[in-house]
Amino acid sequence: MRSTVPHTGPYDSDFDAPVLSDLTDYEPDHEEKTTAMIAHLLGFAGLAVPFGSVIGPLVVYLVKRDESAYVEDQAREALNFQIWMAIVVVASAILIVVGIGILLLPLAMLAWLAGTVVGAVRARDGEWYRYPWTVRLVK
Repeated sequence: MRSTVPHTGPYDSDFDAPVLSDLTDYEPDHEEKTTAMIAHLLGFAGLAVPFGSVIGPLVVYLVKRDESAYVEDQAREALNFQIWMAIVVVASAILIVVGIGILLLPLAMLAWLAGTVVGAVRARDGEWYRYPWTVRLVK
């Protein structure tokens, strides 16, 4: 993995709008793409381990963030998405009591499944991917 400038990516401080930087045209190598894809796919660890969907991307983020700006960026994005989806799923489960959760919980689970797969595919393709409708708690 080629080392890039850590803690920077081609996005502004809100991680939404691309900014001009030397990384805008940076093409991650195969190993970086694979590691970033794994960070997204580790969201499925939540199916086997409680909060594994958050722990998996967190481990990749902490271990690889100083080696590659691309992997750091994508692991952070996967971590933010998994945290946000955990909050949404828990809120939906609580709302089952008033009935609305019966509709929201399946929709949240479908969004989590689709979002995780799309993020992994985009990371594999080397795209600096951003999940839509995600609150970015980890900056």
